[in-house]
Amino acid sequence: MSRHLERLLKIDTFLRNPERQTAGDLAQRLEVSERTIREDISFLRDRYFAPIEWNKAKGYHYTDFNWRLPSISLTQGELFALTLGARMLETYSGSAYASELRSAISRLGERLPEQMHVDLQQVADEQIIFRGGGGIDLDPEVWQGLEIACRTQKSVQMTYFTASRNTTSDRKLDPHLLHIYRGTNPYVIGFCHNRQKMLWFRVDRIRKIVVLPDSFERDPTFDAKAHLDQIFQAEAGGDPIEVKIWFDAVTAPYIRERRWHPTQTLVEHSGGEVTLKMTVRGINDLKRWVMGYGQGAKVLAPKELIDLVTREMSGMAIHYRLSDEAK
Repeated sequence: MSRHLERLLKIDTFLRNPERQTAGDLAQRLEVSERTIREDISFLRDRYFAPIEWNKAKGYHYTDFNWRLPSISLTQGELFALTLGARMLETYSGSAYASELRSAISRLGERLPEQMHVDLQQVADEQIIFRGGGGIDLDPEVWQGLEIACRTQKSVQMTYFTASRNTTSDRKLDPHLLHIYRGTNPYVIGFCHNRQKMLWFRVDRIRKIVVLPDSFERDPTFDAKAHLDQIFQAEAGGDPIEVKIWFDAVTAPYIRERRWHPTQTLVEHSGGEVTLKMTVRGINDLKRWVMGYGQGAKVLAPKELIDLVTREMSGMAIHYRLSDEAK
């Protein structure tokens, strides 16, 4: 934004204030001369036909507050889309940029007639509701540090909490990609110097981060889309493995209505059942997913996944048996 445009926007804001505005007051606030203020006001009148008048009682003021500076050409629909975007950010990806976006929307809303802006806010607040399930506490400093590091290709030093081991570790990372899975699972994907390989890290599990002065070269063989296409949900480890899962006729419609993986194919059966085939990396998330369908799903391959599900079911059976015995 040019300094001139920025100054015009500020003058416009001041003139909508009920306080008396003089050239001297405006010049002092904007740190320019009174002559510059008078030239700006003349510019608004001549170029944009701004209804600005001056008298001793009110100073400079608008005679028609429905007039809007046309320098920001947002339609009602565009501002509404931004308003919904702010709600989605708050609901699905923590609050890293939500407050800044809300502030920007509020300032942009001043360019619309007041009642229109109020109506848009009311609809967004009361009639369109986003629910994101389990929420997260996303540290804005951590997220913005990673965003800067990705953009400028700087390494970071971070303290990371590993939930599966309930431990923290210090790591140096070259962040290549920020990825938000299903709205509430933010990951940074990058080269871990400790493990000497590309790994995924949950951003909300990063306890501390420092952007280092060290620059890194992006791996020319790393293709973000290809990398994400290989995984199931958010598990990237292991070699590609072919998976086959049978779903009964009751569960099959829920499998057909979505695309679960870029490599998937569906084999239809005469009784309404369906078999899902795909090639993925990592099977732990796949185990949790398939068990969510209960008896409506059966793993046919690979053996490693069958064994994982079997062990999990055996462990669950022990828990419930012990629970019954304790009654």
